[in-house]
Amino acid sequence: MSAITMAVVLLTGLSGALAHATPPELKHCELTDGRTPHIATPEEVGLDSTALRAAIGFASDPTRRNIQVFRNNCLIATGPNNAQTGGVPWNLWSATKSVVSLVTGIAVDEGRLRIDDPIDVYLPPGIGDAEHRAITLRNLLTESSGLEVSVLAEGITGLAQLDPNVVAQAMARPVEHPQGTVWRYSQRAVDLLAYVVQQAVGVDFQEYAQRKLFDPLGIRNTDYYWGRDRSGNTYGYAHLVLPPDDFVKLGLLVANRGNWHGIQVISTDYLQQASRPSQTSPCYGFLFVVNGPDCTAEFPGLPADAVKMSGMMRQDSYIVPSLDLVVSWTGVTVPGGGVSFQNDALRAINAAFREPRLPDPGPYVPQEGVSLDDPMITNPDAVLDALGIGPKAYPGCGPLLCLGKKPAAPFADWPPGCVIVGCVGPAPTPGIR
Repeated sequence: MSAITMAVVLLTGLSGALAHATPPELKHCELTDGRTPHIATPEEVGLDSTALRAAIGFASDPTRRNIQVFRNNCLIATGPNNAQTGGVPWNLWSATKSVVSLVTGIAVDEGRLRIDDPIDVYLPPGIGDAEHRAITLRNLLTESSGLEVSVLAEGITGLAQLDPNVVAQAMARPVEHPQGTVWRYSQRAVDLLAYVVQQAVGVDFQEYAQRKLFDPLGIRNTDYYWGRDRSGNTYGYAHLVLPPDDFVKLGLLVANRGNWHGIQVISTDYLQQASRPSQTSPCYGFLFVVNGPDCTAEFPGLPADAVKMSGMMRQDSYIVPSLDLVVSWTGVTVPGGGVSFQNDALRAINAAFREPRLPDPGPYVPQEGVSLDDPMITNPDAVLDALGIGPKAYPGCGPLLCLGKKPAAPFADWPPGCVIVGCVGPAPTPGIR
């Protein structure tokens, strides 16, 4: 065998060996309790940096205050305004619902709640009638309580902090469907759920959430504000005003199946239940948007285990445990504006994946919208009912006196510098460090 022939044989063998070599192991980072996460290059976790940079460039439109992408617990991409906005509390709007689900799951894990119990088991006597008290925890979690819904009307009174008592208001909404049969996006049902959890655990809902959920993640109670109605009940449907750097920690907790560097904060079993489609909606679990059948428009190109914490004006955390992926963004989006943003931004992030390759979801396909004429969206009577002056108001609960108590003034407990959407200004405003 000549020297040239031998060289060709050796090179051919080497190239074959390299072709079948195991690819280098992807980097994994440790979770951190502070606000300085471990970082990695996109290539270290299986993405292409040029493609990811282009994706973040697209996603960084004027509506986005903060953008963060994590893989394997490593921060791999951020938006241009993150340094200024990461520690500033921001209203998560309906992503608050998913946080209520997490707190509920912890109470379930501790045996303080059973998902299929009627709420009657946990409520004090004298609140609501038998029909309302028969609603189960499961049907509050899956938005299938059967309560009459008026999404905007319920939200408007909370937005202006006019609600005298959201628990009484929930108990005043007529039951228009048998529970567990119809999905309706109720705000008051989630407020009621937060109250039921509070009754079951025996301490204030926010105190319990701080001790059991936020403390293990290093989220300090001085760094956020969680709104209450005028009777002191925690809003469950919105108004958790939390810094984006802490919001993303909640996504990382779910991506790690409830484990925070060795502490099982919430059980994998509960998160698996929360992430499955409910009987009444293929795209909704336990107050999480889930990637069930025909839900691909919500999760373009992502695997079936993807879930989303989703709030108004696009406060979103996309969580994919099988990919160890979290994509989180916050900001202000005009309703109806940038309807293709979600598809286009996630499509660009998908294109950056090299290990594994992700399918291209294709261009945005317009989705059927919700009409403002739908009574589920707008019902003026619901505003009057909430204030105690409508035809379906809870007996004995009005704007000046509710259930024998005088409600506080609107916004009475909001910290300095914090108004509805978020917080601005120097300390002692929460979250401004």
